[in-house]
Amino acid sequence: MKSMIQAVVVAVALAAPVVSFAQSNSPVTRAQVRAELLQLEQAGYHVGDGDNAHYPEALQAAEARVAARNGATSGFGGVANGSSETSRPAVSQADWKAMYSRP
Repeated sequence: MKSMIQAVVVAVALAAPVVSFAQSNSPVTRAQVRAELLQLEQAGYHVGDGDNAHYPEALQAAEARVAARNGATSGFGGVANGSSETSRPAVSQADWKAMYSRP
């Protein structure tokens, strides 16, 4: 019984790296990275300019400009139309008054 448990633990430990890869696509070539950097520079982002205070925002804005220029859409879904605040549904003013006003 003990050897079977050890065998299962070893099998799980060896199988874990196989299913833990975050990316399934092929690696990016050096030419692709240089082309992406060139596109970002043309969109207004300059690598190594020393502006670390706005690093994530500046890079994301440049990536958005490149994506808009290339006609790409976001893979994270569309714009949500609605009104909610911290996971609470919005309540109309009439409903609010009906629930909390005293007769």
